[in-house]
Amino acid sequence: MRKFLAAALMAGVASSAFAADLPSRKAPPAPVYAAPPVFTWTGFYVGVNGGYGFGDFRGAGNTTFGNPSGGLIGGTAGYNYQINSLVLGVEGDLDWADLSKSKTLPSKAVTTAKVDALGHVLGRVGFTPFDRTLLYVTGGYAGGQVKGTFDAPGAHFSNSAWQSGYAVGAGVEYAITQNVSVKAQYLFSQLGDQTYFAGKPAVKTGLNVNAVTAGINYRF
Repeated sequence: MRKFLAAALMAGVASSAFAADLPSRKAPPAPVYAAPPVFTWTGFYVGVNGGYGFGDFRGAGNTTFGNPSGGLIGGTAGYNYQINSLVLGVEGDLDWADLSKSKTLPSKAVTTAKVDALGHVLGRVGFTPFDRTLLYVTGGYAGGQVKGTFDAPGAHFSNSAWQSGYAVGAGVEYAITQNVSVKAQYLFSQLGDQTYFAGKPAVKTGLNVNAVTAGINYRF
């Protein structure tokens, strides 16, 4: 009997040791799936933009100056707030401009018009037909630094002033990452009347600017 118990004990110890050497049959832990963060347009952003502008003086200014045109480049800052597919925002920009035009009048006098800067403070209303695409309309304040000169034998006149008005436009913006987006925009700005060459020959005129720009924004 004692021999039988000893043999059974030895067999149990050997079986336990053998089982310890076998690979574990326990299933590995299931991988943890992290859902991608939900994209939203809400937040502050800054960016750069550039493009081309086409100017058009109104009334007598068109005869005197013609239509200045040229490049634009500058900076942008703004804030968006998204409610479902609706996006509301406010945006400001200030661009260095090089819109210019020289014209020789029948009297042989030479006039030059130049837009040195354009700036806007705009509200935006948009919607997102797709997750990362924003279509929007925009409008608000527009201002520009405009200079006009008149040169003739024995006469030189020059005026430079900041002219204020309004702007309306539309654009599309696409987020290529969570923080970086690119946009294209058309903006019509109408600047108020300014009197050039006070005295003789006085010219009172305002300026319309059609601008097509593209930009890149970084969203915080």
